[in-house]
Amino acid sequence: MKTVFSATQLAHAPAQEISDGKLQPAVEIPSRAEIVLATVKDRKVGDVIPPLEFPIRPLHRVHSEEYVSFLERFWPLWTASGRDAEAFPFVWPIRSLRQDTKVEHVDGLLGRYSMDAGTPLGEHTYRAARASADTALTAAKLVLDGEKSVFALCRPPGHHAGHDFFGGYCFFNNAAVAAQYLRDYGLHRVAILDVDYHHGNGTQALFYDRPDVLFLSLHADPKDEYPYFLGYADETGEHAGTGFTRNWPLPLGTDWAAYSPALDEACRWLLVYKPEAMIVSLGLDCFERDPISGFKFKSEDFVRLGQRLARVGVPTIFILEGGYAVDALGTNCVNVLEGFSG
Repeated sequence: MKTVFSATQLAHAPAQEISDGKLQPAVEIPSRAEIVLATVKDRKVGDVIPPLEFPIRPLHRVHSEEYVSFLERFWPLWTASGRDAEAFPFVWPIRSLRQDTKVEHVDGLLGRYSMDAGTPLGEHTYRAARASADTALTAAKLVLDGEKSVFALCRPPGHHAGHDFFGGYCFFNNAAVAAQYLRDYGLHRVAILDVDYHHGNGTQALFYDRPDVLFLSLHADPKDEYPYFLGYADETGEHAGTGFTRNWPLPLGTDWAAYSPALDEACRWLLVYKPEAMIVSLGLDCFERDPISGFKFKSEDFVRLGQRLARVGVPTIFILEGGYAVDALGTNCVNVLEGFSG
């Protein structure tokens, strides 16, 4: 299995995040990608190749032009306002506040284009996020060209990012960008299976009214876990997309024995839908020692996850999402890939 990776992704290197009511050391850090890459090489998963550089259009097929432009010009705006440290939003246009104003100040723009206060932006965030999206797009192109499986070693992750907002450490929605690219270049039915511990709210929202991209997600129950306001079982799509979204919110403490029946049910939906390609949003934060997880996977359970996904029997793109137990991240990731490849 080929792995696509760009070292440019390492340029986004946040030092801290807001968590549990205080500034804490960031967990979405470059070493996540570095340790996965090292394990891919050590265990000889396959060739590691750089991504192609894509034009801006595939991003605009998923994200608003205004949002993409904001991320691109954010750092000059930030430094022009007299700041040079990592940026966090602190005000949002919710409920009784107006949505139609033409905010110019960078702090207002940060609020308009964000969903949380825990995702720092820095000098190199846009460049790294573009490289991450290019990594996913290259994997999609490889599948269109005939590869049966590809691993997109993406960082920063993507599944919380929406049409015009960032959050959850995510800036561009890599899985959604790849899915749209597959649709634009010839495939009629694409499935996204999200196995991250946290619900992929951005991905769901982007395809919620569409029947051409099936979205399935297994995740911690949002009544107890981020993102709290999406990912419930009664969310099944709307309009033409009715029935093409499915969620399996699972209780805190879920282990493999409790998780696997839900995974089997999701795989049955895949078999009914018969996608021409499947994208797996590969979060590895179901691991028992993950610092921001409440699930109880052991490292060997990730082998079982890969084996089960292989039985779906369609061309598959794995896109790295979450997973913050850095020391075990490479092992858990490659266990999935090797389980899938047999």
